[in-house]
Amino acid sequence: MTDRGVSGRASREEQDFHHLKNAAAEFYRVNGVPRQVERALNELFRHRPGDVYGYLAEHFTKLSAPPTISRLKGKAVYDAGGQQTAEAEVFCIVCNEEKSMSSAAVSGRVGPNGTSLDRVEAAVRWIDEPLNDLLKARNPCDQSEVDQIISNFFTARFLEEKAIREKEPEEPERRSPAEPEPPSPRPSQTKVKRSGDKSKKSSSVEKPVPPAAPAEPVPHGSSAIGSVSLAVAKTGAQIRGVPLYKYVAALKSPTPPTRFHIPVSLVTLLSCGKNSPGRLSLLEEVILIPKAGRPVREVFPLALELQKEMMRIIKSSTKAGATQAVLSERGPPALSYDRPEQPLDLVSEACANCGLALGTEVHLALNCAACGLMDYSKGKYEVSAGVWKSPDELVELYQTLIKKYPAVVAVIDPFRREDAEQWEKLSRATGGSCALLSDAAYDAKAPPLPGVRGHVVKHVRETTVSDLIRIASDHQGSVLMGTTCSEPCSDSSLSDIVVGLGLDYVKLGGLSGAETMAKYNRLISIEEELAQQGILVSRETRPPPLFTEEPQERSGPTESPSSDTASGSVPTP
Repeated sequence: MTDRGVSGRASREEQDFHHLKNAAAEFYRVNGVPRQVERALNELFRHRPGDVYGYLAEHFTKLSAPPTISRLKGKAVYDAGGQQTAEAEVFCIVCNEEKSMSSAAVSGRVGPNGTSLDRVEAAVRWIDEPLNDLLKARNPCDQSEVDQIISNFFTARFLEEKAIREKEPEEPERRSPAEPEPPSPRPSQTKVKRSGDKSKKSSSVEKPVPPAAPAEPVPHGSSAIGSVSLAVAKTGAQIRGVPLYKYVAALKSPTPPTRFHIPVSLVTLLSCGKNSPGRLSLLEEVILIPKAGRPVREVFPLALELQKEMMRIIKSSTKAGATQAVLSERGPPALSYDRPEQPLDLVSEACANCGLALGTEVHLALNCAACGLMDYSKGKYEVSAGVWKSPDELVELYQTLIKKYPAVVAVIDPFRREDAEQWEKLSRATGGSCALLSDAAYDAKAPPLPGVRGHVVKHVRETTVSDLIRIASDHQGSVLMGTTCSEPCSDSSLSDIVVGLGLDYVKLGGLSGAETMAKYNRLISIEEELAQQGILVSRETRPPPLFTEEPQERSGPTESPSSDTASGSVPTP
């Protein structure tokens, strides 16, 4: 090769290298690299940290592009009760690499039998396909936008399925044996009351029972909405480097609180509902309300001591096998009882033996879950096996219980929503000293129930984090948070959410079970963390809805019903 050829080749290589250097310099200049490198090196020399490269890595990480959602992954997981639910996992691009950020699963169960497998599979498909496509490249810290997108998707699916149902030819509605078809209003008839061994006819006339409002079918896969929303919120909190409760508080208010309070923990002591071994169906849960201002870490030993004393009383006062006590799915003991007075008498005796002033140091709430007790073929509630009460008779039963046990300051879901007249009657009869609470998961267009002072909120199915914030804001100071003993939530995020929302009460379940105790332990950790930071507010009085600002005298029943009729007593088998 001639010298001229070698020279020409070298010249082209020099030109290419020169162009490459200029392109690199321009790339660095446009992105501000020289300025940031010089700044980083100056700060590095000034601080002279032990981990030089760790310091530089942290410095440049702060300058990196914000993470974006790269994909969602859904899978079926099992909770502590052996039930399947859909879990959503969020992946993000962080510093040019894909990373798994967080996962979450909320309850999709809609009844005592749990969610069917096809619902879980549908939820997993929603997460893997349409929701994954909709949220790809989205900012995980923009919770309101994410929740709006997935809520719009749910609404579209709901309307699609509704349109399909309306086009299909009408067929007789299929009902399970446990759900007989509501009858047409029956003609008025004379009812018979029993008092002891004597029976007498009453001139009172039964009113037709309003039929149940038709429930809109929920699309299969709806639990994906709540799971994705919660997983994205946990991802946002992780990116911002703050606990989830502070992240939720910032989402709720443009000026998040500088101080936090821990909600009063309502501990489920007993379960005597339909799934318990006894005849009694009315009391799904007997709930302990501890004294205000008591630290969470002190509530659980107190409730546990009380529960142990109740078990001791049962074992010492009954014959072998006469009373059954089993551990229910969500933690509290499920007892075999026939009458609603029996569990309340047991709690009263245990409190006295433990030196707890029932009605002063601790109070009680009753979760009746009455909407599942209506037998439409009879038009009555089955409060105990073979014992039926009309809505008006159920009002009398509650009046008697509340008068006999003044420590009961709240009743949850005492009637169906359709029995609005009875809600109002019971509210007037208690004189405001006993709060009536209803499930907040109802049709927003439906009129509010008369006499209701508070609402129970559950993070299930299609409920997003933004929905929880909206409900808490709409019912400020009057919201309970938690799940019933048959509706699990698969991680401890519920404790963070209730603190972040600033709610006054939380009901997590009984003192047993891995999932329930994880939530209780998280609540204790948050309380200790806030105390260490000096931003924990201690409330010495319990706020509404469970307690009024000023105690009111409880008015007695307007009519003195016979004891057996009011108490719902049944013959001992």
